[in-house]
Amino acid sequence: MRRLIAVLLFLNASGAFAGAQVYEPLSASVQAALHKAVSDSRPPSSSFSDPMDAVEWLAAMSPRLEKRIPNREYRLDLLRSVHYEATRAGLDPQLVLGLMQVESGFRKYAVSSAGARGYMQVMPFWVKLIGRPDDNLFDLRTSLRYGCTILRHYLDIEKGDLYRALGRYNGSLGRPEYPNMVRAAWQNQWGYEKPVRLAQGPR
Repeated sequence: MRRLIAVLLFLNASGAFAGAQVYEPLSASVQAALHKAVSDSRPPSSSFSDPMDAVEWLAAMSPRLEKRIPNREYRLDLLRSVHYEATRAGLDPQLVLGLMQVESGFRKYAVSSAGARGYMQVMPFWVKLIGRPDDNLFDLRTSLRYGCTILRHYLDIEKGDLYRALGRYNGSLGRPEYPNMVRAAWQNQWGYEKPVRLAQGPR
């Protein structure tokens, strides 16, 4: 319990624990698949199963982000984008919010000492490896697309082991601090249980 409290205090105080993904050669097939994943230019559609799900989720998440992103319109756009890109990559949107909190403290122009950039702290080598020369890692949607694609890639490599996948994402594979921080943020600050909707009774 003391360790969890210490982690949460650190998160609130610092807002970021950015690291750096480590370059690893990719097979041609994996490189092509990742390039396709980040280059999909189809216009985003809603990732919510129905409009009420969107209303409920945004109402639950938005107040938690208000201090970091006061502009309501931009905050809601960020949350919708997180939900879309996370769902597209087969990730829990709240996990992605926890990762963003730890990596960048929700600072759009954050740059780590290793050179990782943006909300999701993506290393620039990924643009050369799987992206297009003009991809801007400080752009919200680009950062989310790359970050979610990379985390999904690491999860696939690690056969679903989130602890190891997070370690790879941060460049700290095998060390517990970063995965523990992301898990703590995910579960304690961004945890969400869908409200139970009661059926309308007879009139």
